[in-house]
Amino acid sequence: MNYISTRGNFEAVSSARAIKLGMVPTGGLFVPEFLPVLSMNDLANMVNCSYQEVAEKVLGLYLTDYSAEEIRECIDRAYNGQNFDTPEIAPLFQLNNHTYFLELWHGPTAAFKDMALQIMPPLLSKAVKKVQSDKGIVILVATSGDTGKAALEGYKNVPGIRIIVFYPYGGVSKVQELQMTTTDGNNTYVVAVKGNFDDCQNAVKEIFGDPDYNRFLNEHGIELSSANSINWGRLVPQIIYYIWSYLSLVRQGQINMGDKINIVVPTGNFGNILAGYYAYRMGLPVNKFICASNENKVLTDFFRTGAYDRNREFIKTNSPSMDILISSNLERFLFEVNGHNSELINKWFRELNATGVFNIDAETRARIDAILAAGFATEEETLATIREVFEKKHYTVDTHTAVALKVYWDYVKSTKDHTPTVIASTANPFKFNAAVLEAIKGPEAIAGKDEMAILQELREVSGMEIHPGLRDLDKKPVRHNRVAAKEELVQEINNILGV
Repeated sequence: MNYISTRGNFEAVSSARAIKLGMVPTGGLFVPEFLPVLSMNDLANMVNCSYQEVAEKVLGLYLTDYSAEEIRECIDRAYNGQNFDTPEIAPLFQLNNHTYFLELWHGPTAAFKDMALQIMPPLLSKAVKKVQSDKGIVILVATSGDTGKAALEGYKNVPGIRIIVFYPYGGVSKVQELQMTTTDGNNTYVVAVKGNFDDCQNAVKEIFGDPDYNRFLNEHGIELSSANSINWGRLVPQIIYYIWSYLSLVRQGQINMGDKINIVVPTGNFGNILAGYYAYRMGLPVNKFICASNENKVLTDFFRTGAYDRNREFIKTNSPSMDILISSNLERFLFEVNGHNSELINKWFRELNATGVFNIDAETRARIDAILAAGFATEEETLATIREVFEKKHYTVDTHTAVALKVYWDYVKSTKDHTPTVIASTANPFKFNAAVLEAIKGPEAIAGKDEMAILQELREVSGMEIHPGLRDLDKKPVRHNRVAAKEELVQEINNILGV
């Protein structure tokens, strides 16, 4: 299978080359030329498969230039008992008779990004060999909090690869910041950027799209790649867990094969929900996707009005991984919804770059409305949702998962749709411990306390053990303390690389 540009401006490439490049050098994102199909019989034959076996089948359909043995090697390295604390890898928790949390936070950094970023490094390492590149690879990552640590953990000490992570200064939780700044490894670098996540992401995209700078790096034996979900190698492993969740429901007798489900995803950059959409296009029986936003509700407004408008106030919320106004993977979604019409994509994204706004046509809106609903939750609603679930079910959710649950409740109230529903639970509650404890015990519970003390109190209140990746972060040495303005990032990269 080959991969093409959403903007029709680059030659078709193999999956290995798409993964090595990260994004289309001339602008745009790589997508598969066509989507493989899983029949009901194919799905039925996978019901009793392990997560690793499902992964092998799904990845084999997309990474056709990798051998079955190479794919198995990557899976064995990623999805094992050392990296994940449960043999199920992504277990389901049943909230009530039609609602299930898909727990995607059992990996080493306590966030859903581990599901892809534990397997992406070996996929990239093999891709570099396949395309016979003799240059060193430098991974550039913009993060709103979770991708950074997951990428650092996945790529640290990988031969021939260096990784530089950019995060918004003051725009992540203390735990998220400590996770990144205390990372060891001989090839890891972290830079706090004076700005928000969109500033980080835009700067990285501009660097990727600068031909002169890329030529300069090439002359020094360096090629850039990405670990963000703009890289197909980050996105394709996420398809696996949506298929896995459906098979789990069938295996547990919660649904029958062929029954439709709803999928709810707390959404910022649109990559996680897009992976679910790809699973649907492959044949997964889905009734509705529900896109959940926080108060940075650019996606909710877009899906409700057809106008994407990033010209708005950026709000720092208690669900910071969703504090995003430019959702990169929306481009892939619109490309797929419109039958690979690159002319439309070019038109809309030229308008977005020029004015900060674009409007989709009525036909596109109708196609989206048939499969996707959207909503948002305020910070107060997020805290109230955490408190309600804890009090009624003694189950603790993080702020992002709470956003998804509140939006889902609103959807059910307005539609009376009680289709069995899977909610992507994207982070361990201890990652956002201050907000979670505040929700459960009130603001006085966190007043004047640092996050390490709050971690311990949340452990006592919730009855959950602190995730191993979050323990004793304040006792680890801070190895990364670079701070730069977004205009200084190229110089920072040069300093790090010694060029």
